[in-house]
Amino acid sequence: MEEEIRLIRKIQASGNRAAADLLVRKYFDEIYAYVCKQTSDKHTAMNLVQNIFVSMLQSIGGFDAKKASFRTWLYRIATNKTIDYFRSQKTEKMHVLCIDDMDIPDETEFTKRTEEKDLVSKVLCYVNSLEMSLQQIFRLKFFGEYTFSEIASLLDMPESTVKSKYYRLLKLLREEFKNEYD
Repeated sequence: MEEEIRLIRKIQASGNRAAADLLVRKYFDEIYAYVCKQTSDKHTAMNLVQNIFVSMLQSIGGFDAKKASFRTWLYRIATNKTIDYFRSQKTEKMHVLCIDDMDIPDETEFTKRTEEKDLVSKVLCYVNSLEMSLQQIFRLKFFGEYTFSEIASLLDMPESTVKSKYYRLLKLLREEFKNEYD
């Protein structure tokens, strides 16, 4: 933690590239995994992560360790950039896959995987249409695996509010998709 603060101060004071590189390396894999789970596309995730770290470096002058930990602050940026990305997408992109690179399951397993992926895609589209705070809570809980307490701290809202919004979202999802799959 002290090392992290030292790096941040170097970046804030002089734009120290070596310190910035160390800070990015420390969190790169974690943020990439968080974004990749949401996009299900490595190239999109890589582009988003690059934008997240560029944004982090551009705004690091405003980081205040008294308000939140650096990790919490970085996840806030990552969550908002991911929401912005999905908001900007008007149509679903088609991806061409090389059949040689695929592990082709049997017909039953393939159908099951396809149905699960389709449902996740529909759930994400639905969540993306909701208000920003519900999207943030969903993404941090589902993809970031944060606790309610951590989400409350990250979003600067009472834990009880986070819980009620999360459970209200689950109810909305159950209602919206109750006839979708068994």
